[in-house]
Amino acid sequence: MARNDLRPVIKLKSTAGTGHTYVTRKNRRNHPDRLTLRKYDPTIRQHVLFREER
Repeated sequence: MARNDLRPVIKLKSTAGTGHTYVTRKNRRNHPDRLTLRKYDPTIRQHVLFREER
């Protein structure tokens, strides 16, 4: 299977400074900017903002 650079695998890192990360995919054609999602951080047991790492 060929690797598709249109939908790359990205890491989402917690902005709370805990070092927790999520791994997901995104479509670069529709969302060229950095992705930010509000997700659960189990280290601090709260929902916080996760930003795309490059």
